[in-house]
Amino acid sequence: MADKASTSPLTSLARTPADIALLLSEIPASSVTIKQTPGEFSALEHVCHMRDIEVEGYCVRIQRILSEDNPFLSDIDGSRLAIERDYNRQSLNEAVSDFATARRHNLTMLNNASKSEFDREGELEGTGTVTLARLVEMMVEHDEGHLEELQRLSRYLKTRD
Repeated sequence: MADKASTSPLTSLARTPADIALLLSEIPASSVTIKQTPGEFSALEHVCHMRDIEVEGYCVRIQRILSEDNPFLSDIDGSRLAIERDYNRQSLNEAVSDFATARRHNLTMLNNASKSEFDREGELEGTGTVTLARLVEMMVEHDEGHLEELQRLSRYLKTRD
């Protein structure tokens, strides 16, 4: 994985699906539901969470910021979704594919946005006013956090063998 700090945010976002696939290739299929600790996500849960946040969070937020004046943007409880949707019983391949598709859709919207549209604002529940540019930064930060956790989980799973 390349150093994301030296790349543009949109380039970083575009690279995340491939980075996830690379990390998952290091985790045996029989281990994708294993958690390092009870309070953390398994590899499968990470991907399902990222997919759902991409679709129900970022996609909606991007669309609304671009089309509405100062929309209210709901927060999403990812931990609650993991339990309610029983992520560890879902298909890893479908979750990876659906995340990649949603990310491409979001990147299309962002790549088509004008420079001035990145200054448009919305009210993100629990955070306050965010611009579209700040939302993109939050997406990158979210990706980086999950990629780091997947790397740590991969190292942990290798020590279990």
